[in-house]
Amino acid sequence: MATNQFEAWPLTHEQREIVKLCRDFAEKEIRPRGREVDEADVVTPVDIFQKAAQVGITDFMIAEEFGGGGMTDVFTQCLVQEELCWGDPGIGNLVCSNGFFSDPLMALGTAEQKEKWLRPLTGTTPLMTALATTEPGSGSDAASIITTATRVAGGYKINGQKAWISNAGAADQYVVFAKTDRNERSKGVTAFLLTKDTPGFTWGEPMKKMGQRAIVCRELFFDDVFVPEENRLGDEGQGFYGLMETFDISRAVLGAAAVGAARAAYEYALEYARTRKQFGKPIIEHQAVAFRLADMATRIEVSRLMVLNTARAIDAGVNATGMAAMAKLTASETAMFVTHAAVQTLGGWGYSREYPVEQWMRDVKLEEIEEGTSDIMRLVISRNLG
Repeated sequence: MATNQFEAWPLTHEQREIVKLCRDFAEKEIRPRGREVDEADVVTPVDIFQKAAQVGITDFMIAEEFGGGGMTDVFTQCLVQEELCWGDPGIGNLVCSNGFFSDPLMALGTAEQKEKWLRPLTGTTPLMTALATTEPGSGSDAASIITTATRVAGGYKINGQKAWISNAGAADQYVVFAKTDRNERSKGVTAFLLTKDTPGFTWGEPMKKMGQRAIVCRELFFDDVFVPEENRLGDEGQGFYGLMETFDISRAVLGAAAVGAARAAYEYALEYARTRKQFGKPIIEHQAVAFRLADMATRIEVSRLMVLNTARAIDAGVNATGMAAMAKLTASETAMFVTHAAVQTLGGWGYSREYPVEQWMRDVKLEEIEEGTSDIMRLVISRNLG
């Protein structure tokens, strides 16, 4: 099986070039730092983010008119994310995290807002960003958030709390979702833009995580945080629409991240099986191991096809909510299966921190949780059947 080839897809010259660039960057810059960053626990590897910016990886998905690389299609984002997360899931997701901030801005923002907030994310010294939705009492149910944005003279005052926000504290720019109408669910959600130095806006200590420690998560606190009306994204009540559009894209991209991590674990286990001997022969010649590797390879290939097909649908303007949920569900559960199988293939060594597969197993668990848990994905799929 060709686990990292896209020859079956009609890629442009530019797409092939950025895939090669990201593959090389993942091999030379990301993979060697994975264990170090994992053991550091709560340190954002800003130096890797900056190196990625210098070669154009952090802003490739931003339109040329705002200074980015102009490869705004979701298909290319998925190609890139798979390669980067092959290097390390946490670092790979960090490197392209500004794309998650950009999506609601592109969906809801005015031309002036896009120029003001996207331009600083381009070039060789970009700012970092964060998307703030999740709250202590509302995870996947984004319509139930209780952080409020109350209209005052010239804008809004935001009060409330967010939790598990990636890049919180390290990020300079934030998209924050809050209720402008507490009596409504989804129709009461509005999106706002703010910077980290806004008075009344603070954050907590880094949250201790099981994996993907390259992305530091914290709680955010809003105490009468004033946001001028010009920093509202779209009209009041449009925030949930922008968030759902963002979710379709991010679920496809995170599916690609899961495929990349699964591919890394499969390749590592395959090489180990070819070289490790048990009972006088390489363990790949034992039927149980060979069949396990066959299952790993098959599930990865299925997941990649689902992710890229979903990306094509989104780029074509098709309503891909159900497809995106299917792709994320399949890819994330595949990544969990494959990393578990890799640990099993390595036996006791797979359980040791001397080898990377145990870290990858911890890392990919997040893919079954973020942007909607697997249970939520099944609910979304059931609502979009037919």
